Amino acid sequence: MGQKYELHVLLLPYPSQGHINPMLQFAKRLSFHNIQTSMAITRFISNSTRPEPGPVSIVHISDGFDENGFSSAPSIEGYLTRFESIGSETLTDLIELFRSKENPVQILVYDAFLPWALDVANRAGIRTAAFFTQSCGVDAIYWQVWEGRLKYPVNEPVQLGPGLVRFEPWDLPSFLSDPIPGPYPTYLKLVLNQFENLKKADVLLINSFYELEPEEFEWMKSSWRVKSIGPTLPSAYLDDRVPSDSNYAFNLHNPDSTPYLQWLNSKPHSSVIYVSFGSMASLSSDQTNELTSTLVNTKYSFLWVVRASEAATLPKNFIQETQAKGLVVTWCNQLEVLTHDAVGCFLTHCGWNSTTESIALGVPMVCTPQWTDQTTNAKYIEDVWGIGVRARVEDGSGVVKREELERRIGEVMEGERREEIRRNAGKWKELAKEAVSEGGSSDKNIVEFIEEFCK
Repeated sequence: MGQKYELHVLLLPYPSQGHINPMLQFAKRLSFHNIQTSMAITRFISNSTRPEPGPVSIVHISDGFDENGFSSAPSIEGYLTRFESIGSETLTDLIELFRSKENPVQILVYDAFLPWALDVANRAGIRTAAFFTQSCGVDAIYWQVWEGRLKYPVNEPVQLGPGLVRFEPWDLPSFLSDPIPGPYPTYLKLVLNQFENLKKADVLLINSFYELEPEEFEWMKSSWRVKSIGPTLPSAYLDDRVPSDSNYAFNLHNPDSTPYLQWLNSKPHSSVIYVSFGSMASLSSDQTNELTSTLVNTKYSFLWVVRASEAATLPKNFIQETQAKGLVVTWCNQLEVLTHDAVGCFLTHCGWNSTTESIALGVPMVCTPQWTDQTTNAKYIEDVWGIGVRARVEDGSGVVKREELERRIGEVMEGERREEIRRNAGKWKELAKEAVSEGGSSDKNIVEFIEEFCK
């Protein structure tokens, strides 16, 4: 820790676990550099969790659904509309409250999903930083769509610029390759509106690290003031510089009481498939059947996270039939699992948070992307970073068949490319650690961010 800065940063995440925790981890990094930090979360989220934010002060705004949150909204669009209206009012009140207490906010770091927050900050006369929770490559793709340079639905290969990745239509975010943007067209509007008033922001912060996407960052820097500040894992899993930072502070799912770590302790080195599809993705019944058949047939042990809301989709007697080699839990501490010596690969939906955790912890992946940015993350995992393989859909069903899943799992666990994939995973693990360590690319960007706004 260095000098004491006279700076108060207010952070505003989109109210979901996958957005709150990365921003909170960034706030912890700011606090480590002696910055006063406050994070504004919705009242419903605050009442639903027991956060342990450490040095970051938790304050509240309203999304208009204080009692039951998003689930009580009439629709996704209805939720976002009311959140913009009520959120703007309560964020304004919060900024004024800090001003009256003689510790005014000088900068608002806002989730790019909430572009209206930038307008609130401008009216209040404070500076702004847009925080992007997806990869730089995905952000670059969406920007091209916003600018009208890339039209959807896309049915031909795409290359955004010289030296950048060439994407087949199925490698792009699912919203762009489908004739209709999936079951949630409002989400397409949400990701594109990140760029609505972005030119008014002082800086863009992206939850990635430069070495992971150097061409993408350089390309974005040609038009924007962009800084890489990730990966945003707890410090104990990276550089171990931030005191007492060993876990995420917000958990909207109750951890399973099953002793899964003890179960992992009983398994040999690199013998377990860890299976999880994150906090939002839901498998179709057909995909669930293919996956359960795969796990029944595989010779490997498995630990599978099946959220309580999804438990009814499991075939009858599946848990009993596989109890000799498998364990199903409703939720777990993913960081603890991924760092366990018994885990040989991660069968993942490729959400960006899960992807960065695997990268930073050196765990090979079997990719089964479902929607949104996950397909693009899978492209990078397999073809750019070389740390996993993608299980592919071979027909128009949208379902990865059991034979493909078994083949891909075997390829990572003991196939000819096993050692190459593991070497690559180890390389990226070290680069992720270096990025956030003292003098690393992300660490320098965070220090530059602080010093700029202290002028």
